[in-house]
Amino acid sequence: MSLIKLPQLNAETIPEKVSYELTPQATKKWSAGIKAQDDDNGNVINIYDVIGGYEGNGNCEYVAKALNRIGNNDVVVNINSPGGSYFEGVGIYNQLSMHPGKVTVQVVGMAASAASVIAMAGDEILIGSGAFLMIHNAWCLAMGNRHDLQGVIDGLSVFDKAMADLYVQRGHLALDEVVAMMDKETWLDCATAMKCGLATGRLEVKKQAVADDEGKQARALVDMALAQQGMSRKERRQVLSALNKNHGMPRAAEDSAKPCTGGDDFLTSASSLLNFLNK
Repeated sequence: MSLIKLPQLNAETIPEKVSYELTPQATKKWSAGIKAQDDDNGNVINIYDVIGGYEGNGNCEYVAKALNRIGNNDVVVNINSPGGSYFEGVGIYNQLSMHPGKVTVQVVGMAASAASVIAMAGDEILIGSGAFLMIHNAWCLAMGNRHDLQGVIDGLSVFDKAMADLYVQRGHLALDEVVAMMDKETWLDCATAMKCGLATGRLEVKKQAVADDEGKQARALVDMALAQQGMSRKERRQVLSALNKNHGMPRAAEDSAKPCTGGDDFLTSASSLLNFLNK
């Protein structure tokens, strides 16, 4: 187990009519190219992507394989993520909190939303100058009748309490303070995160690096926009896969975003959304 006593979080099955997605603000603030200098060492896990995304290193399967390779040795977890799936974030947090070696989390860019939950699994939580933790209430897209939506509200309150309890246990704040911070969506810089106890130390500037990775953020923006139009995860995966096969993100051919209808309209809708986002 972890060197410090950490709570295990429970994540129930995702309700059929609920999708836990990125928030627009976190996605637009994300600088996807920020990474750690030591991210190619053997005992390092890099989470530089959307949590629960279709590609990259923000999912449970990737972390499980990395931990299996590392064995019982100490591990460093580098994080630069705008968040994403609450359930995937809880799964990664639980894997790290159960690791028998020391877990050092390094927030090199952003640990927002679900990624901030993952960060709490560190025996040490180091945050870089210019990096941020973001905590808020669980954010989702939902559809259905009033009974369905009431069920969503009830479920969200359970998730919010679990996150608040976790932040309280790791930090120096009372529950009512944490709840207020989550209610208004709070961004914590290095100094504030350390003062609150949600970070245990400062990451040396020389350990941070910047690479050109605008394409990753562009894909996250498109995915977020398609989700807001009601497109399912399966349909969005088809869109992004098709865009990747066409060697990147196309420029928009239309003047404004239009509702997605599925089928042959996928690429047209994605191009329209890109044009809309670039305005």
